[in-house]
Amino acid sequence: MQLRFNNYLIIALFVFNSSCTQTEQEPFTFVQLCDTQLGMGGYEHDVQSFEQAVKQINEINPDFTVICGDLVNNASDSSYSDFLKIKEEFKIPCYVAPGNHDVGNIPNDTTLNYYRKTIGKDYYTFQNKGYSFIVTNTQLWKINVEDESGKHDSWFKHTLDSLGNNNTPVFVIGHFPIFLESPDEEEVYFNLPLDKRKDILALFESNKVKAYLSGHKHETVINSYENIQLVSGETTSKNFDGRPLGFRLWEVSTDTILHRFVPLEALEEEKYEED
Repeated sequence: MQLRFNNYLIIALFVFNSSCTQTEQEPFTFVQLCDTQLGMGGYEHDVQSFEQAVKQINEINPDFTVICGDLVNNASDSSYSDFLKIKEEFKIPCYVAPGNHDVGNIPNDTTLNYYRKTIGKDYYTFQNKGYSFIVTNTQLWKINVEDESGKHDSWFKHTLDSLGNNNTPVFVIGHFPIFLESPDEEEVYFNLPLDKRKDILALFESNKVKAYLSGHKHETVINSYENIQLVSGETTSKNFDGRPLGFRLWEVSTDTILHRFVPLEALEEEKYEED
C-alpha cells in the first residue's frame, strides 16, 4: 500500500512540475524596431521618428516591443537619457538588445559596464504566452572578448538547451544579421564570423528556434534557414536601401508566424505596399 501511494505521489509531482514548466501557447502580436540610433539620420529627426514609432505602436497595442540594437549613434549620458525618456512613453513592455554603437565595435569592460549600468542587462530571456525570447549581445559573437564572449556562449547554449528540452518555441533577438545572402558567405562588416555562424545556426536548428530578429544593416534582409525566419527590418533612423522608415509587426499563432512592415505615418512621403 505504501509503495502504491509513493508511486501515485511521484506521478502527481511529475504532472504538477510539467504543468508549471509548460505554458499553453496563445496567439499574440509584437513589434520589431531596428536601429532607433539617435543621431544616425540627424539627431532631432531620429528623436521625432522614434517618438512617432512609439505613438503608432501604442495605438496598435501589441503585447510588447523589441528593439534590435543600436539604440543611439554615440553612447553618452545625454543620448541615453533621450532614448530612455522616449522609451518610457511605451504603454507596453519594451525589451532592448545592444548594438555595436551601444557597446563599441570592440567591446571592453568599460563599454559593457557603462551599457549595463545605464540601460540594463545586455543578454537575458523573457516569456510571452508559451513562447520564449532570448535577447543576445551579438557583439560578443562578432568579437571574441576575453572573459565575456565565452560566458555569453555558455549562457546562450544552456538557455537554448533548457528551452529545447521543455519543447518551448523560441525567438532569438540580436543586432547583427547571422548572414546576408548565404550561410557560407565570407565574413564582412554586416554579418557574423563563419565559424560562429555555423555554431549558432546548428543550435537554432536543434532547439526549436522559430525566428531570429536583427537590425544593423539599415536595409531589409529577409532570409530563411531550415524553416527558421531570419529578419533584419527597416529602421526608424536611416535606411540605405530606399525603404521608408518604420517597423515590423509580428503576428504569432499556434500554426503560423507572420510579419509585415508598418511605415511611420508622419514621415512617409509615398505609399508602399506591405510585404
